[in-house]
Amino acid sequence: MDKQLKKPLAFILDVDGVMTDGKFYYSEQGKMFKVFGADDNDALSMLSEFIHIEFVTGDKRGFGISHKRIAEDMKMPLSLVSTTHRINWIKEKFPTDQIVYMGDGIFDHLVFNQVAYSIAPANADANCKQCADYITERSGGDRAVAEACLHIMSTFFDAFDTSQVPAVNAAIKNGSV
Repeated sequence: MDKQLKKPLAFILDVDGVMTDGKFYYSEQGKMFKVFGADDNDALSMLSEFIHIEFVTGDKRGFGISHKRIAEDMKMPLSLVSTTHRINWIKEKFPTDQIVYMGDGIFDHLVFNQVAYSIAPANADANCKQCADYITERSGGDRAVAEACLHIMSTFFDAFDTSQVPAVNAAIKNGSV
């Protein structure tokens, strides 16, 4: 991609297919579960020392599940935003030339074309991957976000050293790494 790169202000991530495996698990009671990947939260905690992180989802029926994981457990902002309205939502909140966006869906390429830097997981829609600045080796829900976080840190933040990040030091001290 021929985009002008500068230090981003925010990393915005789609939830389903990026933080999760993208599948919806239903029972007779309705949507019951989503599978979130390992290590993504730890990597996001490290990255949050450098950049604002925010999540979007278009999944109304599964919003409670996403809210529990993202907003309550991870303590990160989550908004319900239709996939076809994402770029307008981003433009209302942030300068698009300072946004990194990670998505996987059939409409995410529309966002990719208007933000500074775009990331797709390995299992993203073909149009999405074609427009992405970076494609992870991992699939959504399988550490793709952790890989993306490390990529953002090494691409946009000079002299990144995990031993200097308080979140990493706290995780090591607590034995969670």
